[in-house]
Amino acid sequence: MSEHKPLRLRQLSASVFSTMDEARQRKLATGADVLNLSIGSPDLPPAPHVIEALARAVREPGHYGYPLKDLPAFREAVAFAYQRRFGVTLDPGTEVLGLTGSQEGLAHLTQAFTDPGDLVLVPDPGYPIYTAGPVLAGAQLYPVPLKAEHGHLPDLEALPEDVKRRARLLLLNYPSNPLAAIVQPGFFEKVVAFARRYGTVVLHDAAYSELAFDGYRPPSFLETPGAREVGLEFNSLSKTYNLAGARIAYAVGNARLLGLLAEVKAHLDYGLFRPIQLAAVAALTGPQESVVELAATYQRRRDVLVDGLVRVGWSVPKPRATMFCWAPIPRGFESSLAFSMALLERAGVTVVPGSGFGAMGEGYVRLALVQGEDRLAEAVERVARSGLLAHASM
Repeated sequence: MSEHKPLRLRQLSASVFSTMDEARQRKLATGADVLNLSIGSPDLPPAPHVIEALARAVREPGHYGYPLKDLPAFREAVAFAYQRRFGVTLDPGTEVLGLTGSQEGLAHLTQAFTDPGDLVLVPDPGYPIYTAGPVLAGAQLYPVPLKAEHGHLPDLEALPEDVKRRARLLLLNYPSNPLAAIVQPGFFEKVVAFARRYGTVVLHDAAYSELAFDGYRPPSFLETPGAREVGLEFNSLSKTYNLAGARIAYAVGNARLLGLLAEVKAHLDYGLFRPIQLAAVAALTGPQESVVELAATYQRRRDVLVDGLVRVGWSVPKPRATMFCWAPIPRGFESSLAFSMALLERAGVTVVPGSGFGAMGEGYVRLALVQGEDRLAEAVERVARSGLLAHASM
C-alpha cells in the first residue's frame, strides 16, 4: 500500500491535545493521580428538564429516521433565545441553521465560502479548527496576531493593504478560546466597516457567550448594525447547557451565506438526531437558572485556581469569560510544551501548550476549569510543591 499522505493532511500540525493526552495516559499507567485541566469538556450534567426532554424523545419510535432538515421547533427555539438574550430578531426559516456541533460548521464553512487559494484571516492564537478548516479546503491562511497590548483584539487596519484586499473570510471568536479575551465597545462596529470596505465575510464563534463573570455580558456580533449583511455567528449548546457530547450547535445571520453552508452540509450529513434537537428546544426555551448557576460555578472555580496560583507565585491573569485561563509560562523553560510536560511529570497536572493554538501562543499554556473547586485547590498545591515556580520572576 502506498505511504502517500495528501498535502492538505501534511500541512496540519500534530494535535497538541493528542500529544498531551498520550503523555497523560502514560502517567496514569504508572498509577499516578492526574488532574486533567487540558480539554475543555464540561464535567457537569445538563439541567434535569433537558435530560427529561431527551429521555421522552428517545422513546418515540418515529424519531429514528434520517432527519434531513432541522425541526421547525429547533430553529424557532434558537430565534427565541437570540431575541431574549441579545434583542436580535431572526427569521427561523432562513437565518438559522442547525449544526452537528460548532466544530463541524466551522470545518465546513470554508468549503462553502472559498475557492482553493482564497485568503482566510485566522486568529493567532486561535482554536485549531480555525486553521484546519481552511487548510483542508485548500484556502490560504493569514494568521492575524492577537497581542496582549491590544487586548487580544486584531488590529485589522495594521494588516498589509494587499492582504486586506484579498481577504475572503475573517474568523473571530469572543469570548475567545484559548485567550479568554473579551470584546470592548465599538470593536464589532470596526469589524463591520472593515468587511464592507473590503468585501470580507465575517464568521464569529460565540460558543462562550454565556460563560461570563463579574457582571460582564458578552454581546452578539449580530447586535451590531450591518453585521447581518456581512457575516454569520456560530453558537453551541455544548458549554452553555453541558450538552457537549450531544453535538448540537447552530449558525445564525446572513440568509445567503447560510444557504451556501446548508448546501455543503446536504452533501455531507443527514441532519441532527431529532431527540437531541428536542432536548435543545427544552434548553433554549425553558428555565435559564441552570445557565446562571453554571456561570457562577465557573467563576468560583476561576477564583480558586487563579487566586491560588497567584498566591504561590504564578501570575495568571483572571479571565472575565470562558472556561479557560491563559497563563504565561514561568521563566526558565524553553517552550510551552516543555513546561507542560514538566508540569505533568512533577505535579500530575495536565494543561495545553499555547503553541498548539498558533505561533503567537508560544510562551503560554491554557488551563481548563473542568474540575471541582477541591480538585482545583489541590492542583494549586501540587504546582506549589513541584518546584517549577522556584525560579519564576514574572
